Amino acid sequence: MSAMPDELSRVLAPVEEGMQRMRDVLTQQVRESSPAVRDMTAHVGRFRGKQLRAALVLLTGEATGNSTDEHATIAAIVEMIHLATLVHDDILDGAQVRRKVACVNQRWDNQVAVLLGDFLYARAFALSTELSSRMCSRVLAETTRRICVGEIEQSTRRYDFDMPQDRYEEIAGAKTAALYAAACELGARYPGGHDETGAAMRALGWEIGLAFQIVDDCLDLVATQAELGKSVGTDVEDGKVTLPVLRVYALADEAQRARIRDVFTMPGLDGRARRLREACDLQPGIDYALARAGELVETAMGRVRALPASPARAALAGLADFVLARRR
Repeated sequence: MSAMPDELSRVLAPVEEGMQRMRDVLTQQVRESSPAVRDMTAHVGRFRGKQLRAALVLLTGEATGNSTDEHATIAAIVEMIHLATLVHDDILDGAQVRRKVACVNQRWDNQVAVLLGDFLYARAFALSTELSSRMCSRVLAETTRRICVGEIEQSTRRYDFDMPQDRYEEIAGAKTAALYAAACELGARYPGGHDETGAAMRALGWEIGLAFQIVDDCLDLVATQAELGKSVGTDVEDGKVTLPVLRVYALADEAQRARIRDVFTMPGLDGRARRLREACDLQPGIDYALARAGELVETAMGRVRALPASPARAALAGLADFVLARRR
C-alpha cells in the first residue's frame, strides 16, 4: 500500500482505528483461491493510496453522531468500488503507471483489466448484501450508474472546446464526485433516517469530490509522472477538454484556438500535453480552475462548520484543505 502523506495521516487520526478495520475487511474480501486472481489483486492492492472516500464514510459517521459497527465495512465497500473504477479508468485513459507501478492493463492487458474491475465490483456489491440495511446497496448501485453515465458522457464530448462550464462540472462530478457524495451520505445516514443531515453531507461530498477532480485535471496538465506517481497528460491524449483548457480556449484569439485544436486532434503527435504547454499559456486556465476548486471547498467548509465541534469535524475540515492543496 502506498505511503500516505504525513499531513493526511495526522488529519485522519480520529478514525485511524476504523481505517485499519476497513483495510482488514478489504484485504479479506479480495482474497481468492485462483492464483491468477491473487496475483492481480496483490498488484492492484499497491494502488491503494489516500483512501479518502473510505475516510469520509467514517468521518461523517463520527461527526454526525451516526457511527455504527458496520461503518468500517461500508468504507471497505466504497473503497472496492473506487479500486474497480481505477482499473477501468486506466483502460479508458490508456494509462501506463499508477502509484508508481504498472497499471493492470499494462501489466496484463485490457481484457484482464476489465475482468478484474468487474471482479472488484462484484465483491463490493456481494458484501453490501450482508449488511443489516439495504441502504448501502441502493445508494452505491445508483452511484455506480451515475459514474458509468458520466464516463459515457465524457467520451461523447471529446474535443468539445465550447462545452459550457456547468456541463463540464456535471460530467466531472458524475465520474468522480458521485462516489464522494455517496460516502458522506452513507456515513451520515446509514442504516436509515437522518435525511436532512444526510443531504447536507452528500452535498459536502459532492463539493469536495468535484474540487478533487478539478485539481486532478490541473495536475494532469502541468505535473510530472514522478510527482504524481501515475501517468500524466492522458486527458489531452484522449481528447478530454477539461476546465483549465476550456478557460484558456475561451480567452484565446482564433489563431491560438487553432493551435490548441491542432495539439488535440492532429494525428500522430506524441507528448500532446507538452505541446499544449508550448502552444499556449495554460496558467490563466489553471488559476481559474483552482479558484473554482477553492469556491467548492469553501462551500463544503460551511457545511462542516455547521456540525457540532469534535475531532471528526476538525478532520473533515483538514481533509477539505488537503484536497485543495494536494500535489499528488
